[in-house]
Amino acid sequence: MSTVEDARKLYARLMAGNAASADPRLEDVFASVPREAFLGPGPWTIVAGNGKVRTPSADPVHVYQNVLVALDADKGINNGEPFLHAMWIGRLAPRPGETVSHIGAGTGYYTALLARLVSPGGTVAAFELDKALAGLARENLEAYGNVAVIHGDAVTAPLPPSDIIYVNAGVVAPPVGWLKALRPGGRMIFPWRPAERVPLAVMVTRGVKGFACDPFMRSWFIPCVGASIAGAAAKIPTREQAARSRSVWLTEHKPPDRTATAIFGEVWFSSKALGAKPGT
Repeated sequence: MSTVEDARKLYARLMAGNAASADPRLEDVFASVPREAFLGPGPWTIVAGNGKVRTPSADPVHVYQNVLVALDADKGINNGEPFLHAMWIGRLAPRPGETVSHIGAGTGYYTALLARLVSPGGTVAAFELDKALAGLARENLEAYGNVAVIHGDAVTAPLPPSDIIYVNAGVVAPPVGWLKALRPGGRMIFPWRPAERVPLAVMVTRGVKGFACDPFMRSWFIPCVGASIAGAAAKIPTREQAARSRSVWLTEHKPPDRTATAIFGEVWFSSKALGAKPGT
């Protein structure tokens, strides 16, 4: 059996390869942040399809795979799929000195990775609605001096001005406050779940002309409390319409037009890319 150090090194190499990132620090942080420190005492419960498998022992070597580890099985909360998070973090390309808002931080594992990637000089505000998970995250992240854990509702609470917003709960649309919190050049990744059959991961980038939108893969997360139910007047997209979305708008800045693929009150999605000529 491999030692946990060997398992962690291989795991980190696999994460970096899956992320396809040019940043060598990504492999370094996956190798240096101990995943087991954020999972509670082992043995651990691994989610396998519709079932669950218990690790044969509390040896941390068992968690250095691309597996979902349950944090609260009754609520369906898990530690998240490492390959997916590696891909998302690689796409966001965190840089030293940047400010991150992490929404749905759980017990803090991916918060810790983000904290390392924005060091030195960067900070992470980690929001967690579940009181027990927020308490564990605060304990787990105590050694990370650039992280503040907030037990609260990120949908209603103001986010700090952010270079990165990392969302780990499904929303029908990003709240206006999240979009306004993005600094110029800021990036937000969130699981877009406008309908049961439309689970997409979306990257939004704030540019000079507005918010560019890139639905780049299928993704499913537990619902975000307060932002997961569409109003009666919403325009719900089909999977094809959602995938064609190329920009996001605030209705206060621009009313929905014929390019609208989805409309959710104060926020709407368009099939027209920023800067595209009329009719394209």
